[in-house]
Amino acid sequence: MQRKPEPAKRSERRANAERTEATQAALIAAARALFVDKGYAGTSTPDIAAAAQVTRGALYHHYADKADLLYAAAGQAADEVAAEIAQAGGTGATPLQALADGAERYFAAMAQHGRARLLLLDAPAVLSPERLRALSDRAGVAELLVGLRAALEAAPDSAVAPRTPGSVSEEVQLRVLAELLSAAFDRAALAIAEGALAAPYMAAMRALLASVVGQGAASWRNLD
Repeated sequence: MQRKPEPAKRSERRANAERTEATQAALIAAARALFVDKGYAGTSTPDIAAAAQVTRGALYHHYADKADLLYAAAGQAADEVAAEIAQAGGTGATPLQALADGAERYFAAMAQHGRARLLLLDAPAVLSPERLRALSDRAGVAELLVGLRAALEAAPDSAVAPRTPGSVSEEVQLRVLAELLSAAFDRAALAIAEGALAAPYMAAMRALLASVVGQGAASWRNLD
């Protein structure tokens, strides 16, 4: 049997990869539009397959189930939020100001059509805690960790107090603090996306961040 030339094999693999990518992109786009328009519960896999112009077999070849597609669609939205925060560029005069500016950019990004519904309503109702944490990290918690650490370390009273035996690590404490702040960010972002005035939420968030950084710089590491 004559062997297929290697360049032909590479070309075939590339064509298959492009078809896979195109099918997945079509499924994610269709699922995302339907989830935003009809909600997760109101959308069926036949709806998604029809909108993407693929068979249900193709859908299940690429995604385990409807929840898997929700994760993919929400992940796309999370990446968009992170990209828009990064593209805004610029840093505040202080780490605390940079942290507050990042919160404002997060609210603006989350206010774009459908993102709050995917990330803050449907995803928490359907996805596992592990997947929710991954989405949060992609949408800004990872950057929040960096900004929060910088603000705490730059605070005037940021000296490290002696650690007590059995106390949890600084990384764990910082992660918990970031997750609690992220929950506040998400509550505000959802309210703004649903039509509430952004200014009061932003003012409250700036006050909260100032309080956390100003009062917690010396003590947050010893929260046992």
